Amino acid sequence: MENSPEKLIIDKIIGGDRQTFREITERYHTMVINTCIGFLHNRQDAEDIAQEVFIEVYHSLKHFRQESKLSTWIYRIAVNKSLNQVRKNKRWRWIQNIEDVFAKGTHDTAVGNDGYSADRNLESRQQEAVFHSAMNSMPENQRIAFTLNKYDELSYKEIAEIMSVSLSSVESLIHRAKINLQKKLIHLYEK
Repeated sequence: MENSPEKLIIDKIIGGDRQTFREITERYHTMVINTCIGFLHNRQDAEDIAQEVFIEVYHSLKHFRQESKLSTWIYRIAVNKSLNQVRKNKRWRWIQNIEDVFAKGTHDTAVGNDGYSADRNLESRQQEAVFHSAMNSMPENQRIAFTLNKYDELSYKEIAEIMSVSLSSVESLIHRAKINLQKKLIHLYEK
């Protein structure tokens, strides 16, 4: 990797070439956002974490050992930052629950013209919340592998590189994740 195009790009950025870093940011921005959304299930949170990812990429690039592709390294940072945010959200969720119990005021009771669209919207949000809850309850490695495969459409080989595990481990993780999700979500399909 001595004089590879990727090494030259990294050297330019380390040397202070902001335009090259801007190009890298633009190239990987969608990938990072999609990865973060896969874990956080919220676009605004994903965009916030994506900014943190690129700040870390910029500050840590001089420590990048180039044992993997730059995109793989950026994926790892995005996954780690997203998981850290998920953990942080879990720690503080109980505060929100307490506030909800003691909150006074009105609840959103908007109804569509026919009443039906509001019911469908509520049902859709409830199903989405159940799905996200099921995703978040899976073991971390299963959630990572499943998210990278289904949300980011990465190949098993790419996931193996990002997670630093074997190809067969990725296959097993995704298979178990599907089984776990199926068990947790079966009641949605019975309705």
